[in-house]
Amino acid sequence: MPPYKIPKRVKHRKEFRRVRDRKATKGNYVAFGDYGLQALEGCWLKSNQIEAGRIACQHYLKREGKIFIRVFPDKPVSKKPLETRMGKGKADVDYWAARVRAGTILYELAGVSEQRAKGALHRVAMKMPVRCRMVGRRIEV
Repeated sequence: MPPYKIPKRVKHRKEFRRVRDRKATKGNYVAFGDYGLQALEGCWLKSNQIEAGRIACQHYLKREGKIFIRVFPDKPVSKKPLETRMGKGKADVDYWAARVRAGTILYELAGVSEQRAKGALHRVAMKMPVRCRMVGRRIEV
C-alpha cells in the first residue's frame, strides 16, 4: 500500500477525462489554519505530488505546528502502455489525481510564525506543478 492517500471505495473504477477551466468557488479561502498555499492555475495534482509537499513541509517545520491538506486525490487517471495499438478497451488506472482549480487552497498551516510558514510553504510550492502563492487568514467582522 502506498503511503499517500487514495480512496477506499469508488462507484466507478474509471472516469472520463473531463477538463473545466474555471476559478474555484469552494475551498478558496483559509479555513483551518493561519496561512495557506493557494494554486494560481488549474491542474490535476497527483497523489504522490501531494505527499511530496506534505513531507517537504514536515521536514522544514520539524514537528512544529499543524499541517492541513485541503485537496484529496479522488479522480482515477488511466494510461495505456507505450507502443500499444488502439482499441482493446480503456487502460488500467495509472494514478489518482485531485482536481485543482485556480484559487484552490492546497495546504494550510497553524501554530507557526509567519516567517516559518513562509519558508515551509515555499518548500511545498517548489514541489507543486503549478504556480502558487502564500495567503493569510482573512478576519471578517
